Amino acid sequence: MSADTSASPSQVALLGGQEPVAVRCARKAEVPDDPIRVLLVHGLCSNAAIWDAFVALADPRCELWVAELPWRGTGIAGWTSQPVEEWIGQAVARMPGGPDVVVAHSFGTNAVLSWLDRQDTGPSGRIAVGGRELRGVVLVSPLYRAEPEDFDWDSIGYYLHNFDQILAAGMRVRPGSRRLSPEQRLAIAVKVRDLIGPYGWIRFLDTYLRMPEVRTERLLMPFLVVGGESDSIAFPADSEALGKALPDASVHILPGSEHFPMVASAESFADLANTFLRTLSA
Repeated sequence: MSADTSASPSQVALLGGQEPVAVRCARKAEVPDDPIRVLLVHGLCSNAAIWDAFVALADPRCELWVAELPWRGTGIAGWTSQPVEEWIGQAVARMPGGPDVVVAHSFGTNAVLSWLDRQDTGPSGRIAVGGRELRGVVLVSPLYRAEPEDFDWDSIGYYLHNFDQILAAGMRVRPGSRRLSPEQRLAIAVKVRDLIGPYGWIRFLDTYLRMPEVRTERLLMPFLVVGGESDSIAFPADSEALGKALPDASVHILPGSEHFPMVASAESFADLANTFLRTLSA
């Protein structure tokens, strides 16, 4: 089973001949009657593989789809030419029938929140996608601040001057890089940083800075927000602030977990996500 991942010829040409967005079914529901259809969204410099552990542990009623977005890996040249919410819109459109639940990580949470803010609400006050109502959202390691005053020069400088360290931290959870020394991971992270370039970093920062503009009070569907206690990229305070800004949200900070709780704390994360998804199903 696969979705139509075609893009316009001009768009493909802009992005170096690569399809900017691809969506595929990662696992069919083991219980075919009324499955919970879930779309999984990755963060900056990542890819759909970060969800592999959850795909294996997800509730059997879940039909899981993964999106490969244009900020995957080192990024497809030209992806910053469009707002990130437009890429999410394409991913949702490429999932046949649309999702019941969207699950996003890190920078993907910013993209999803920006996309949600653009959507019209149905008669119930909730967002309808592809003819079906979005039943819930899971945001993992979100980058969020509620007020413009929550950003200052020090916080912006942190993400600029530590960008290579942030990329190196993401590499630690990847199986192929675990045998590398910290020095080797940092050297690779610097190369990745340079390939992403200033435009990629500015798009990341611009999206983060726009979080106070998201009209969270409109987002009436249930949210699950999961953060890591030791996350130095998306701080636990960001998860707590987002939980307070949303009308219906439960926030869980996993002890000892860093920026990739669905990998490093896979069973704990899956327990939280499955409980949330079963609640939506009921």
